[in-house]
Amino acid sequence: MTRDSKAWRWIGFLIALIGVGFPYWQLPPELAGLPRALYGPGLVAVGVIAMLLRAFGTGRFVTLWLLIAFAVPAAVLVRIAWNAMHHLPPAGAPVADVVVAGVLGLGASFAGMLIGSLFLLRSSRRPK
Repeated sequence: MTRDSKAWRWIGFLIALIGVGFPYWQLPPELAGLPRALYGPGLVAVGVIAMLLRAFGTGRFVTLWLLIAFAVPAAVLVRIAWNAMHHLPPAGAPVADVVVAGVLGLGASFAGMLIGSLFLLRSSRRPK
């Protein structure tokens, strides 16, 4: 698998999804209110994954930014689906939760992408 392989993007997405989702999924419903429930190491993981993918030149800026940012609302969607399957009440308004998670994901991923771009500028590994 080469550095330019698209598999790295999806591996990064899955790591970011688990990184932000695992602590969030374990919260009891009364503590799962957004945005406070997502603050912490999960969003840092999203930023670090975005930074690493960009610094190693695995893809273009916007493509990686949006893909890694989508890990945060995907984690919220997984919790919403899990609660719906088990007939549990939602922690908040599901649409609003997804929108808030999307904004948080875009912000964390963007910060990581900017730092990764600075590293990439000093490198000879530019994405195609």
